[in-house]
Amino acid sequence: MLLAGAAIALGSGIGIARAEPATATATQSPSVTAPAAPPVQAVHAAPAPAPTLATPLPAAAIDFRGEPASPEARDMARTAFERGDAKGLPFAIVDKKDAKLFVFSSDGHLIGAAPALLGLARGDTAAPGVGQMVATGIPAALRTTPAGRYDSQPGPNLKGETVIWVDYDAAFAIHRLRPSPAAERRAERLASASPDDNRISLGCVVVAGDFFDRIVTPVLGHGAGVVYVLPEPRPAAVAQGSAGSRL
Repeated sequence: MLLAGAAIALGSGIGIARAEPATATATQSPSVTAPAAPPVQAVHAAPAPAPTLATPLPAAAIDFRGEPASPEARDMARTAFERGDAKGLPFAIVDKKDAKLFVFSSDGHLIGAAPALLGLARGDTAAPGVGQMVATGIPAALRTTPAGRYDSQPGPNLKGETVIWVDYDAAFAIHRLRPSPAAERRAERLASASPDDNRISLGCVVVAGDFFDRIVTPVLGHGAGVVYVLPEPRPAAVAQGSAGSRL
């Protein structure tokens, strides 16, 4: 379910032709003598003070406040805040490797982090029309949590529950843990120390209700935000092979 919303800067130049002002020629009657111009007095103005260069402020740095995070999540946070990709908005990072959600304020401070449930199927793309399959049932193989950069907005779902829409058309959102079949053991999966059993949702990012109410809603629930979903981690063998090829 890959749906990325990227900001695109557009520039345009407009040329404006300006006409030269018309020059009027005055005709003076020879019988009229123009009065003499008053003497010009020199005005001595105090010299303008030299411009003072402002002391540059230190570059703002992302603040994880001691929360453990993968190198990929830290680099994404630096891109969002220090490099300005989040455009001054609050933002969140979904690290699929650790099955964890990080929520940041617009000033780059971590407000909270918590385990998250992710899509049952592994993958970084969204199946075409998957958002229309919610009512009839999304096939297990299509229940992915898509990677990418998204412009988020809070809003109600079909049941009137407030969620953070990551991609409305794909029915992809961040929301609280809901009642579910006992066999899915969603609460137990969230409480587990391992991220390996957190793949169970239809594709949405699901967090504990308390975390959603205390952290997600106050930060992302009042207007525009940005959500970054990191891609699936590469298998260890592939990662080692690619690293070796660069040496």
